[in-house]
Amino acid sequence: MSAVTVSDEHATSTKAKVIQPAWVRALHWTNAFAMVLMIMSGWQIYNASPLFGFTFPRSITLGGWLAGGLLWHFAAMWLLMVNGLIYLVMGFVTGRFRKKLLPITPAGVISDTKAALTGKLSHDDLTKYNYVQKLLYAGIIVVGILIVLSGLAIWKPVQLQYLTALFGGYEGARYVHFFCMAAIVAFMVVHVALALLVPKSLRAMIIGR
Repeated sequence: MSAVTVSDEHATSTKAKVIQPAWVRALHWTNAFAMVLMIMSGWQIYNASPLFGFTFPRSITLGGWLAGGLLWHFAAMWLLMVNGLIYLVMGFVTGRFRKKLLPITPAGVISDTKAALTGKLSHDDLTKYNYVQKLLYAGIIVVGILIVLSGLAIWKPVQLQYLTALFGGYEGARYVHFFCMAAIVAFMVVHVALALLVPKSLRAMIIGR
């Protein structure tokens, strides 16, 4: 085998290990950072007027008081909206969403879920999403859109009264916002758990992407 062929194969192998392009990683981590700020400040805001019979410990909230929580929440909201909009535009323009997230079929989701629960889900090619990942990523995009819209309905219920009405009024928008936030927290926990469960050799590929 010639040196040129070996070099070409090495280049191809190295390229195959690049799981995500740089712009995706940058936008992804910016979104994650914004969401952590929104979650912690959102818990502070929730504590000021709880929807249920519990409140969040002050140690995991951000802002120190209602006004401080609102300031952090609004700052994180704008960061999330701008960064998220760029992410959505890039995802559609580059065709990434179509290539990565479609198709999603019930049979595929059921099959991959069974494989994951029995420890038989393949991780041979981390550049491709399995059906469970496709469903989760597509779902979290929808949840992200809902959380922004419900947040706007809560923030400007008079100016955006038609949007607020779509959520069943101000209180309805608060419940939607809370459950969407809970879904994002659950997604982040599952995301981290799955990353820890991936074999070390594959994690090394992720770290080197």
